Amino acid sequence: MSNPYQETWSRFSEFLSEKGLRMTDQRKGIVGALFSQDAHFTADDLLKDAQKLDETVSRATLYRSLPLLVESGIIRMVDVGQDNKFYALNSQSENFKAQVICSDCNRIEDIDAPFMEWYGKSVSEKLGLKVKDQRLQVQAECPDFRKSGKCSKES
Repeated sequence: MSNPYQETWSRFSEFLSEKGLRMTDQRKGIVGALFSQDAHFTADDLLKDAQKLDETVSRATLYRSLPLLVESGIIRMVDVGQDNKFYALNSQSENFKAQVICSDCNRIEDIDAPFMEWYGKSVSEKLGLKVKDQRLQVQAECPDFRKSGKCSKES
C-alpha cells in the first residue's frame, strides 16, 4: 500500500534538488500542512497549519514555496476570479475535474468532467496544438442562501 505523504515528500524533495534548492525545515512544515487541508485552501489556511508544525514558517517562505509546489505538480492553483487564490492537492484521479463555485458562500466543489479532457484534446489536435492546461469553472448561486441568508452546505 502506498503512502501519499511519503510519495509527496519524495517527489517534492527530488523536484527541489533538480532546481538546486534544499528541503528546509520550513518547507517540511509546509508540505506536512498540505495533508491537513480541506479540498480547497488558501495560502493563509496553509500558513496557519504549517506554523502549527513549525512556528518558524514565515509568510514569505510560504509564498516562495507555493509556486514551487504548483510547478512540481503536487498542488494546483484554482483561480476563481477573486482576490484570494485557492489551492488543492493534485489527486491521481482518472477523470478531469471541473469546479462549481458558489458565488454566495464561496464553496468550491470538484466534479468529474471526463468529456472536457476529450474535448480539449480533440480541438487542440485539429489546430495542430498540444494541450498544456485546461479548466472548466461554473459559477452558481445557492438557493438556500438566497432564501434565508445562510447556505445549508457551508462547513
